[in-house]
Amino acid sequence: EAIVTSEELGQDLEHVEVLQKKFEEFQTDLAAHEERVNEVNQFAGKLIQEQHPEDELIKSKQNEVNASWQRLKGLALQRQGKLFGAAEVQRFNRDVDETISWIKEKGQLMASDDFGRDLASVQALLRKHEGLERDLAALEDKVKALCAEADRLQQSHPINASQIQVKREELIASWEQIRTLAAERHARLNDSYRLQRFLADFRDLTSWVTEMKALINADELANDVAGAEALLDRHQEHKGEIDAHEDSFKSADESGQTLLAAGHYASDEVKEKLTILSDERAALLELWELRRQQYEQCMDLQLFYRDTEQVDNWMSKQEAFLLNEDLGDSLDSVEALLKKHEDFEKSLSAQEEKIT
Repeated sequence: EAIVTSEELGQDLEHVEVLQKKFEEFQTDLAAHEERVNEVNQFAGKLIQEQHPEDELIKSKQNEVNASWQRLKGLALQRQGKLFGAAEVQRFNRDVDETISWIKEKGQLMASDDFGRDLASVQALLRKHEGLERDLAALEDKVKALCAEADRLQQSHPINASQIQVKREELIASWEQIRTLAAERHARLNDSYRLQRFLADFRDLTSWVTEMKALINADELANDVAGAEALLDRHQEHKGEIDAHEDSFKSADESGQTLLAAGHYASDEVKEKLTILSDERAALLELWELRRQQYEQCMDLQLFYRDTEQVDNWMSKQEAFLLNEDLGDSLDSVEALLKKHEDFEKSLSAQEEKIT
């Protein structure tokens, strides 16, 4: 009876399970003694049937034994129920403690101040964080189940209701905290991603501008008309490539302006990069225009040299014609010479237009 009337219910789940194990051994022993009680009842019944002179005393003892037996069985059932209830409460406590421990472990990861140093590292951190968020989504069902279990246990075990409520509130507080941390970190990682994407675009564009400047400056001025034409054609190709990057410059500027409008934590750096990007683009266009003027001037000069050379060659040839002392020795020959001289004068007029 001391076993079934014990008020010891364990300090944790392991302790309760030890007590349940001992009680199961007691129940086995109790079941083994039930046959002995039955034998006592049979023997008492036989004595009473045989009209034993002490039948009243026998009946009294029999009733006393049966009452004690029933009382013991009743107390055993009560003890069994209490231990079962204690196990439920302690199992709830353990599950809550394990869940809170898991939440705290993930919370340390959420509290990291590493938001990436470049685009690749930020993308890796975002993928890792999204994995944590999937774990949290799966954990939400467990938190809801534990809260529902807390409500049930408070109803079925009112004596433990206050302690169960404390555990429930502790769980909810931890859950809300981790959700807040997760949302804040996700937002911060997104901010970092937008910044690093902008900086990556900035580096790509400024690097391209440097390369394009080098290309534009690479060619020396031509020494003939064909070379000058080739320079102008190649220079126009460079302009086509510059125009093709116009959307990239516009996109980078829009990204930077969006960051500034959102009050991004790196707004000062973004402003600086936007200014540099605008200045680099303007400098590139200015250089292209300067070189275009130089190439066109070079083209004009080479055309002048070519035309001058052609006129010089023509005049050298015509000078020999004019120095010819043949004035003809007949009417036909004089007329022929006159015709040649008229042709020369026409050619001279044509050349004069070129020279002037």
